[in-house]
Amino acid sequence: MAYNFLVVDDSAIIRSVVTKCLTMSGLDIGEIFEASNGRVALDVLDGAWVDMVFADLNMPEMDGREMIQEMADNKMLDNIPVVVIKSERNEEVLAWLTSLGVREYISKPFKPEKMKNVVERVLGA
Repeated sequence: MAYNFLVVDDSAIIRSVVTKCLTMSGLDIGEIFEASNGRVALDVLDGAWVDMVFADLNMPEMDGREMIQEMADNKMLDNIPVVVIKSERNEEVLAWLTSLGVREYISKPFKPEKMKNVVERVLGA
């Protein structure tokens, strides 16, 4: 079964690195969607089937925290696993995000093996 991913980050370079790592991971990938902020991500989720979201927290317009909160409040989106690309070290923020359903946290730098392991743990691939 091919997996569809959504990569949400305001940096085109980070989106490209995450996409490349997913592509090189050996996972069966259908589509990889990209969004530059949480608002664009919610629009993508409204119109596309996505199995997992990789999201940064610090973005303009709508940050990752707001996006994750809106996903948690929406019965159509609350079951989509979110993996946070983090530089956040505030344990209270991380605990709050976990309470909203964030499944994993991944730190930079990314490697294809690391991405594959996270996907396999979260999706049971």
